[in-house]
Amino acid sequence: MISDAPVLQQPSDTAETAAAPSRVARYARPMLGVLLPLTLALGWELVVWSGWSNGRLVPPPSRVFATITELARSGELVRHITATLWRVGLGFAFGVVAGTLLGAISGYWSLARRLLDPTVQALRAIPSLAWVPLFILWLGIFETSKIALIAVGVFFPVYLGVMGAILSVDRKIVEVGRTFRLSGVAMIRRILLPAVLPAYVVSLRVGLGLGCTRAGAAAGGALARRAVLGARCLHPQGSSGSSARPLGRHAADLDPRHA
Repeated sequence: MISDAPVLQQPSDTAETAAAPSRVARYARPMLGVLLPLTLALGWELVVWSGWSNGRLVPPPSRVFATITELARSGELVRHITATLWRVGLGFAFGVVAGTLLGAISGYWSLARRLLDPTVQALRAIPSLAWVPLFILWLGIFETSKIALIAVGVFFPVYLGVMGAILSVDRKIVEVGRTFRLSGVAMIRRILLPAVLPAYVVSLRVGLGLGCTRAGAAAGGALARRAVLGARCLHPQGSSGSSARPLGRHAADLDPRHA
């Protein structure tokens, strides 16, 4: 006798069918962020190609890519990128270490917060350009002053993010830790660190952006102009012309000296 019971679908087929849309969605989400810049770039390329603009002040993407290719072949682009990343990396590291230590101390101990926070808040109100003559007098006009400018831009958001995250930790969780008689190190490792980590990552992202664009990018141009992307984009020479300037605008987050 033949059974009329429906044939069950294999689990592997069901898993593959469900995984296919998820893969498409995973790759489609990042492309949505690129859609608007690509549309604007193609639109401007068509505007210049049709003759509505000569592309002198804002070159089309094709001319920019040609300039990038020329700089890459000559080795100049690699030299500028290497110098820029080296300065940004050192400044970011110093700013993160100082901001994390002082932010943790100010957030954990109320006495330290009363002593340190008013001074830090007053220094935070100083414009970025005002630090330039001080760093030139104190540290000279070479690499140390440039790295210090970036470190100052990174320090303040990291300090505020760490201190604010520690202060916003639920006090009930802290009381539970004290009830279990956790030591100071155990309290930090088991309670404070997991609670502070999300806000700390956000402060690192903000610090990297502000360190490059405000303290470094806005003020670093007043210092020496050698071997960085900003110097190459602000002072184009040779056959590059104005095509190097859009490259600098899009790479400003990497350039600690783009004014």
